[in-house]
Amino acid sequence: MGENQGVPEYSSITALDKLLAELAVGAARRRQLGMVRGELLRALSRDALPVGARRSLHRLLERDAISPYLRIAESGALRARLVKGARPPTSEPTNEIRRQCVDVLREAIGLPPLRLAGGAPALQPTPEFGDLAALRNQLDRDLGSGYLSPGRTRLTAVLALILDAAPRSGELVALRLAHLTADNRAVYIERHPQHGSSEPTRGDWFALSPLGRAALERWLPVRRELVEQAHGTSKLWVSLRPNHSGVLDEEGGATLRPAGLPLEENGLITSYRRGRAQYDLSALLPPKPEQLRRAVVAETSRPVLARAVRRRG
Repeated sequence: MGENQGVPEYSSITALDKLLAELAVGAARRRQLGMVRGELLRALSRDALPVGARRSLHRLLERDAISPYLRIAESGALRARLVKGARPPTSEPTNEIRRQCVDVLREAIGLPPLRLAGGAPALQPTPEFGDLAALRNQLDRDLGSGYLSPGRTRLTAVLALILDAAPRSGELVALRLAHLTADNRAVYIERHPQHGSSEPTRGDWFALSPLGRAALERWLPVRRELVEQAHGTSKLWVSLRPNHSGVLDEEGGATLRPAGLPLEENGLITSYRRGRAQYDLSALLPPKPEQLRRAVVAETSRPVLARAVRRRG
């Protein structure tokens, strides 16, 4: 059976799947490792790697298998999907991530890293400090304007928390109601390393600005109504409308999930991008939430982004 059925053809891929299931990495890195897993399987199925790489995970990750894998993958030949009817070469940032993932896997099974990665890709530009002030002013005006749609209410609260505490998207979607003080004056953020263990490096309480408190006070009643439509969750960010789970029923129809379910990281990033265009915020928001987060980091000269506060009982 093939990759599409979810059943590996090779012993090395079976061992790789077990390793990935046990590996302690963040959500972003896990997705990247999943990409590498799919490419390795496709390379094996095309007889592009040494025969021994089919039977042994160590052989699969040795240099004589990794070198041709990287060369073929960078050419685009191992892409899972066509791009405008073709498989163009993958971008340098993707190539960099692929090399990093190879070292993560090699180190996990006791092999020394190849260190083929040339360093982190160049960071995209971030907004200027004046733009952040303009964004805060716009969000404040929005909150004072009366009715906001559920989507804009949620996005406003997300943006306000980024401006106050600079969490990454994965740290944002991990937030629960218990991570807020009773008066919504502080939020607890667990910081995770960007490329590595999923264990938090630290947790801090961050004081929320008047903008952050006002945005949360607008979002929380909307969230409560949405959660009542589902089965309840303590997650701070939830979906706004029904969506399908990606699983089809016996008749080929999609199984719909109700609104009010926890928002995943991809969903949060997608809502940011859509909201940026839909609510005419393109002049104030960069294309990605990570760029906004880095602008907030750069805005302060202190190592801690906002004043950490003790949780109030």
